[in-house]
Amino acid sequence: MFEPIILLLQTNLFFFVTSVTVLSLLVGSFLNVVIYRLPKMMENEWHCDCRELLKDELKKQSKGKAEQTPEVFNLVKPDSHCPSCNAPVKAWQNIPVLSYLLLKGQCGTCHNKISKRYPAIELLTAVASAVIAYKFGYSAQSLMLIPITWVFVSLIFIDIDHMLLPDQLTLPALWAVLVASHWTVFLTPMETIWGAVAGYLCLWTIYWVFKLVTGKEGMGHGDFKLLAVIGAIVGVIKLPMVILMSSIVGAVVGITMMFMAKAGRDTQIPFGPYLAIAGWIVMLWGNEIFNWYIGYL
Repeated sequence: MFEPIILLLQTNLFFFVTSVTVLSLLVGSFLNVVIYRLPKMMENEWHCDCRELLKDELKKQSKGKAEQTPEVFNLVKPDSHCPSCNAPVKAWQNIPVLSYLLLKGQCGTCHNKISKRYPAIELLTAVASAVIAYKFGYSAQSLMLIPITWVFVSLIFIDIDHMLLPDQLTLPALWAVLVASHWTVFLTPMETIWGAVAGYLCLWTIYWVFKLVTGKEGMGHGDFKLLAVIGAIVGVIKLPMVILMSSIVGAVVGITMMFMAKAGRDTQIPFGPYLAIAGWIVMLWGNEIFNWYIGYL
């Protein structure tokens, strides 16, 4: 049944890129949900853990009061709705990018403005995935890098919003790359494992040296795991390229924010977005950049 479609995906690059673009637009719409809800789900889970630890104390305080049942909140429920008027989002209002244009960037019920970030994330997901599809075609590399890109998009915006890189995203990505190394999708199993180890230990070491010298935490533990994912894909040799690129961009952004008086010397700036962007570039064009650099030297 699916053999003609698979054959067309394998032999027709235009059809493959178009299919990936459409699918990634739909996934981008779901990523908006993940970016908004996953941190809140984690926060709710932390509150539940705290209540469990303090249940005896809370029983004393709430004696005689009816216990409230927490509302269901996950990636599926409650249904999508307008945050201003709580009107449910209809199916035709949830078409990626197109619905935003048809509604002129407004809620169909209360006409309050819809953030431009929603269609921007959908477009970013689609364009980044299409670039991978065009570069690698129908291959194991595309089938692995496209979902990794979806994870990276989620991590970038969650880190911007909450200074957080959830294990729920980084660890499955890491395990997926490690398992894929069995078929040498990117590197051999040994190169993949050592790339992951080197990526993790590199930032882990910097973190502890910085903390011992300054007494402050320079980055979160999620950054270690994100670089482990990147290291497992690009390998040990290209890791310095990723760190250098991300550090330069992060430094430029930080200095710019300081000059624009939007940040002070103690302002925390998420490092995850720069790591993810630099890692994505090296995943796609690392060999070309490396060969150009060697040739330049």
